[in-house]
Formats: sequence, structure tokens, C-alpha cells
Amino acid sequence: MTFNQDLRLLLKSRYPIILINTREEERLEYIIKNRVYCSDNQQVYCWDFVDGYTNNPSDNGYAKRNPLLALEFIEKLDTEYLNLFILKDFDSFLNEVILVRKLRNLSKNIRAQSKQIIIVSCTVNIPFALSDIITIIDLPLPNLLEIKKEITRLNTGLNVSLNTQLIDDLAKSCQGLSIDRIRKVITKTIVQYGHLDSRSLPVIIEEKRQIINQTKLLEFYPYNQVNRDIGGLDALKLWLKKRSRSFSKESFNYGIPSPKGLLLVGIQGTGKSLTAKTIANDWTLPLLRLDIGRLFGGLVGESESKMREMINVAEGLSPCVLWIDEIDKAFSGLYSQGDSGTSARVFGTFITWLSEKTAPVFVVATANTIQKLPSEMLRKGRFDEIFFLDLPNTLEREMIFKIHLSKVRPKSWQTYNIKQLSLACNKFSGAEIEQAIVESMHTAFSEEREFDTADIKLALDQFVPLAHTDKEQIDCLQTWASEGRARNASFT
Repeated sequence: MTFNQDLRLLLKSRYPIILINTREEERLEYIIKNRVYCSDNQQVYCWDFVDGYTNNPSDNGYAKRNPLLALEFIEKLDTEYLNLFILKDFDSFLNEVILVRKLRNLSKNIRAQSKQIIIVSCTVNIPFALSDIITIIDLPLPNLLEIKKEITRLNTGLNVSLNTQLIDDLAKSCQGLSIDRIRKVITKTIVQYGHLDSRSLPVIIEEKRQIINQTKLLEFYPYNQVNRDIGGLDALKLWLKKRSRSFSKESFNYGIPSPKGLLLVGIQGTGKSLTAKTIANDWTLPLLRLDIGRLFGGLVGESESKMREMINVAEGLSPCVLWIDEIDKAFSGLYSQGDSGTSARVFGTFITWLSEKTAPVFVVATANTIQKLPSEMLRKGRFDEIFFLDLPNTLEREMIFKIHLSKVRPKSWQTYNIKQLSLACNKFSGAEIEQAIVESMHTAFSEEREFDTADIKLALDQFVPLAHTDKEQIDCLQTWASEGRARNASFT
């Protein structure tokens, strides 16, 4: 069901008070007046804290800076029309006792009076006393069809026709932005180049990167055609290859449901984060990285609102890859945390979305530990699969050496004795192998010579791998995986 259909159903069902979670007040007002609530016998009133009631000549400016008076206006208004009251800024006052009581009283009476209230809010923080009378829905970010219509409208009068492919590319590059932001960035590119063309795409993508990064919750990585090699993990690679076209129209027509995502559990430095980047690169999708630690805000209700905002942006940008790094740090020991249930509520929202989402958002969550993760996260149906990334075996270490040496010495990497080096670093992770190569380069550079196999061997001998310093934790992880609780990312 679309947002318009959902809202229309709630209004026809005479729900007295609806809270719509969005920052797009202007777009919401347009949708209500032109798509949902637009018959001749319907009257819409808008109120905000500064200007009071607007767009009604007889009551213009009434109830400025007085939310209680705004509710009394609703109560006393006598009219033959169906009345809808859109209240902006009202969420800031929902914890005031007098307004809570007034809303509860109103909710019992306004249904019979053909009146309904919509509260517009960019945060969802409903006091418990109002939870049974306020219904919450989210206004999603503009979809591709809306964006295409807006681009076409903005292009009107420029005397430059846009072909279908360019409109598609422009619309996809605008996904994840509000309609107001889309208007601004499209206008910016028109002013910059005189019209819309392929030069507009990087401008829009950079603007989007800055806007999404400003949330301090998500980091946006546009699709970048870069070769990202991973040494080993052949079972995981094969699994991903089979699903590389899962978000295509052909896959949808075939009846395949969109994949939900992966939980990658493993030892630090074994390629979990690199895998997330590689998936986005290989599937030609944008990548969103969630800093899950920043979900937990200091104000009551802020964490839940941030989670809803993250979901809204990810779904607005879909199809995309959502990378949640070190999810174990956020949700380990979930039910023992003394935060008045905030972590449990945020986790519940996330898990529910993960199970029920229909938008093509492929979630890649990584974890270094597994013991304290809630069992609900490991249940079948949350993720498509759970993979365990172990320390690389001998052949995988050879591949890792080849990848890193070919990056720094693309013409001479074959001169290094990779087999010897691979045997010399048992229980090293890929990240530790890379660091040993860097260390050997520093040594040789300081002596003004080329680094060789012996330099790398010396660096490996001096390096103490995590497998030794954190042996108990790694043994525990390997035992957990060996019990069949996760698929091995490697065939051997």
C-alpha cells in the first residue's frame, strides 16, 4: 500500500489523530490537498507555532504561539464541511500535561464532528498517555516516478528536450533526497551549465553525498567502478555471484524475492568491511555505511527517530547496499543495558524492518564477536545467510600477497617468493599481511633501496598477530562456527 492509499484509508476510517513522520512539510501539505483530501466538501486548516492558523481568511493568524488555543479552535469550530487540521511544530508540546489531556478529550469528540487532526513531526516521541489515540505513519522520500515528474517540470521552458535515459539517470542520482533538495540541486546544475545533461550527474551525486553525510548517521559512497579484489572467501563470492542480478527487473519477473542481506561474523582483519564495499561495487549499487553507535542519542525518543530516519533514507535510495559495521558493539548485552529500554526499542525496530522490508535494500552487517548478540538477530529469516570469515589458509594467503604486492609493484610482484611468505605467516589475517608489506616498504625506503622477500619475511617474524594476542576469543569464534551455526566463507 502506498503512502497516499494508507493515509486516505486512515482518514476514511475516521482515525481522529494521525502523526506523520517527515521533514517535508510542503510536500506533505501538497499531497493532502491535491491527492488525498481534495473534494468540495473537505476543508483543510494549517497551524504552526509562529503564524498560527493560515490559508483561511477568516481565521488567519489565530492561535499564534498558543498550542492550547489551537486545539480549542478545533473543538469549537462549527461547520458543515469535513475538517482536517494540519498541526506543525506541535510535537514539541506533546509532553505538556494540559495538551495531553486536551488531545485525549478531543479524540473522543471530534470523530462525531467530522474533524481529524494530522500532526507533522520529524521526530517520533509520543508520550505513553497518547500512544493509544495517535496513529503514526511515515512519509517516504520521493520515489523514482515523483522525481522524474519533478525533473521534467523543472526542465520545462529550457527549450532542451531530455531523453528517457538521461531522465532515468538524473532521477536515480536524486534518490534519497527530499523534493526540496531535488529542486535545489537540479536548479543549481541548470544555472551552472544552462541546461540538464550528463555533466549534472556528478554534481547531484556530490550534493547527495554531502547531504546524507550531514546526518552524521549515514555515510554515502556512490557507485565507483573500482577493482576490489578479495583474497579467498570463495564460498561467499559464489553465493554473492548467484545473487548479483537479484534486484533486476528480470529477477522480479521471475518471482525471486529481493535478498535481505548478510551477517558476516569473523576475526578482525579478515575482509568483512571490504566485502561490503565489494558487493556494492560488483552489483553497481550505491553504498550506505551506518554508524550504529550514533543511533543512540541523549534525548528521549531521539534514538528511535534516528532509526526511522535511517530506514527512510535507505529505502529512498534503494536499490542500495546498507553496511552496518560492528553491529555487535551496539547490541551486545542488549537486555542488560540500563537505558530505560532505548536499545531494546531501537533493536526491535531494526529487526522488524529487516524481516518485513520490501524495498531493495541489501543489508551487510559485520560482527567481530557473536556470544552477546541477541538470539533474535541470528534467527532464520532476519538475514539470508550468516557467513563466518576465518583466518585465511595457505592458498588464500598466497592470493592476499598477490593482491597487495600487485598494487604496490604492478610490474615486479612476480619476483617475490609468495609461496615462502605464505608459509611464514600462519594464522595471520589479511589486514596483518598488508601491514607487514607496508612495514617492509618503510624499512627499505629508509635505507634507500627496493624492498624484497627478505624484508617482508623479517616484518612477519617481528609481527605478533591477533591470533596470539586474542587467542581465547578467536578459539571461541572458531568453535562456534565449527558447530554449524554459520556457513564458512571459504571452501577449505
